[in-house]
Amino acid sequence: MKKHDIIKSLWTMAILALSTSAFAAAKPEPVSLTPEGKKLEAHYSKMLADLKQAITRLEPKVDAKKKAEFTKQFGALNHVTPVTKVVMGNKVAVKYGPGNPAFAEKQKEVVTAARAVMKDIDTFLASEKDLATMAKFALLTHATPTRLAGFAQQGEKEKALIDELLNDEKLVVQVMTLGGASGGRYGQAMRSYTAIQKAAKRSHEGFFQVWALAVSLQYTGDTYIYPDAPAAESLVKYYQNYLKAYDGGVMDPAFSKLGGTGWNYRFVFPDSYTLEDIGWMRKVLRNYRPDHTRVEYRWRYCRIVKSDIPYTGGVDRSGMPADLSNIQKFFLEGGICGPRAFVGQISGYAFGIPSRRAPSPGHGAMAHWTPEGWTVVLGPHISFSTNINGMRPLEFLLASQAQEDPKGFKQALMCKWLGQALAEEAPRNFGSSGGFWRLLGFYRKQAIVEDEKIKDIGATGAELAESNVSSEKEEIAQIKIPEKFRTMTVAKDGTITIPVAACRSPKNGEKVLFMESIDGGMQMHYGLAGQRPELLTYTVNLPKAGKYEFTAHVCTVTMDRKFLLRVNRRTLVDVDIPYTKADWMDTKPVELELKEGRNQILFTQYAPNKGVSIKHFKLIPMK
Repeated sequence: MKKHDIIKSLWTMAILALSTSAFAAAKPEPVSLTPEGKKLEAHYSKMLADLKQAITRLEPKVDAKKKAEFTKQFGALNHVTPVTKVVMGNKVAVKYGPGNPAFAEKQKEVVTAARAVMKDIDTFLASEKDLATMAKFALLTHATPTRLAGFAQQGEKEKALIDELLNDEKLVVQVMTLGGASGGRYGQAMRSYTAIQKAAKRSHEGFFQVWALAVSLQYTGDTYIYPDAPAAESLVKYYQNYLKAYDGGVMDPAFSKLGGTGWNYRFVFPDSYTLEDIGWMRKVLRNYRPDHTRVEYRWRYCRIVKSDIPYTGGVDRSGMPADLSNIQKFFLEGGICGPRAFVGQISGYAFGIPSRRAPSPGHGAMAHWTPEGWTVVLGPHISFSTNINGMRPLEFLLASQAQEDPKGFKQALMCKWLGQALAEEAPRNFGSSGGFWRLLGFYRKQAIVEDEKIKDIGATGAELAESNVSSEKEEIAQIKIPEKFRTMTVAKDGTITIPVAACRSPKNGEKVLFMESIDGGMQMHYGLAGQRPELLTYTVNLPKAGKYEFTAHVCTVTMDRKFLLRVNRRTLVDVDIPYTKADWMDTKPVELELKEGRNQILFTQYAPNKGVSIKHFKLIPMK
């Protein structure tokens, strides 16, 4: 096996492991119950049995012909002929799911049959009381009486958390509508949720409350990111960090408007990235590439991968500075699919965009939220992913779509929970088989997608999964630069400030991009794209000849680079570009001897180059 393939295989295995890490950490472990714990287990078991009995009595009557037609229609899905798709260079047989046109068309007929059944159960689906009963049953079933007792037996505080949850019907419904607690660890979820609500007053209402609850349900391990701190403590720190960023206008405008049931808020916190990495990525995108914070949502933030993390195999990071995080190291030389997926993912997390890992056989990619729906970036369509958040990828996609209609989504859950109470089989093969009520819940979600006209927006940048060459030609947008950002200024001490946009004919091209800075000024980015260097020409008029110190105000995410000045067509001067770690910093001064009157200074980079962002240059008279 080639070295590149071995490295790629290792990265893929790492992504597969991390993509289910939140669930692996929360898998049920053997619970040893004390005598008090056994009493609690018996209490929760009786509660569950009573709820199950009550729910079975709620089963509504359904017209036999309509039920038979529904059963006939979904059964016919198993006879659909598979089609062959080419995925990442490999042929794949697709039978179930929207990737098979015949299956998709047939499934529309199943939805029609399901709608006929649902008309008979309108009263059942409209009952808020029955919804609360079923949600509590679903919670107890998922948590298990044994695990609840194992948590509650730890002490009065722990038991009080379980009691608080079970006695709050509204909270129970919200918890289960948001997807429940990962690994069934509702006690740990309540511990974290309570800690966040104690630390942040705003977390009691509005989207702040939904966000606090959702992240508490998602991350239910004993620790979160930081192995030496309890999960609740770490989650509070992340919540406060994001809250501060939100108040400061740093978070994406959509962060407070994710909508639907609030389910997407489960995925706004990172699954494995420190607050230090989150903070650094915010600097990268706000200082170094602010243009990526304004593009359409498919590429918003994660476009940094396309522009600055080239697909490169065989990168040896052993000699890179030990004080850099892995994310910072990926910017130095790029990487294969794994590093690119990690950078893309954290770029969204840093600004509150829900993101997940989206591994597929032999490849690592990422998936993230957009206002039009979830999309896999730098990989194949979501249906070919191994899993998303531990779920079958199409089930994840359907849940993300259906939760946009909270009322209809709850109706789908009621059907599912009724089926669970009746011990029905779960749906299989994307709605091709399973128990009647549980399948009806599945098709209630499909009906929402139809009614809301929600479209699958497909993959983003699939052609860049293992390449740096895009098949799509991009239009380079030009911007109008106000004159004030092109005007040179002279200070009392004679220092001349040359805005980067003061060059002759500032235009955006393949390699040079002028853009608005986050602070309202202007900056230029000289990027990796393009084969040929580009020149920027500046003309400076001086009252008298003399020597000047030249500096550039730059922002970089790579090291060991230089740019080149050509002064008055004769003198060539190298300028070392500092590694600023995404901060703004001046280059070390270099001496330029300039003449009286008109001076021409040309700027370019040596090829091959890395990216550098520049706000201005300065010429300081030497005494």
